[in-house]
Amino acid sequence: MLFKHKYRKKMNPIKRDAGSLDKYDLFIQRIDYFQSLVEEKKNLQAEISRIEKEFHEKIRPLEDELSTIIKKLETNLSKLEGSAPLQTGNPKFGRGQLGASIKELLRSNPEKSFKPRDIAEALNTKGTTVSLWFNKYGLNDPEIDRVPAGKEGKRFVYKIK
Repeated sequence: MLFKHKYRKKMNPIKRDAGSLDKYDLFIQRIDYFQSLVEEKKNLQAEISRIEKEFHEKIRPLEDELSTIIKKLETNLSKLEGSAPLQTGNPKFGRGQLGASIKELLRSNPEKSFKPRDIAEALNTKGTTVSLWFNKYGLNDPEIDRVPAGKEGKRFVYKIK
C-alpha cells in the first residue's frame, strides 16, 4: 500500500489554466463594463447641460432685443392708427403665474442670485409686486433660497435651491 500511495498522482482542487477566466473574473469584467457605461452616461449628461446653458446664454439677449422691438412696433402702430397706445408695460399676472414666472427665471440661472428689482425687470413688472410675492408666498417655498444681503440683513437676494 505504501508503494501505491507514494506514486499516486496528487489531486489539486484549484487546478486551472492561467489564461482561463473563472466566474469571479467574468463578474468583475461585467461590473467594469457597467461602470464604464455609467461614466459615459454622466459625461454625456454633463455635455448636454453645458450645451443647453450656452444656448440659453446666447438666446436670452436676442429674446430681450426682440421683445423691445415688438414693444416699439406696437407703440408706433398705435400712433399711426391714431388710437391710444397699447398698454405694454407692467403686465398683470394671474393667480400663480407670477410665482411660476419667478421660479422659471431662477431655474434658468441657478448660479445667480437676484434682487427683487432684477426679477421685476426681467419679468417686465413692478419691483413692489415681486417683493410682495416673496414676502407672502416665497418665504415658505421649498424651491427658493432667501439669502440675507445688505446692512443688518434687512434686504434679501433670491436663488433656486
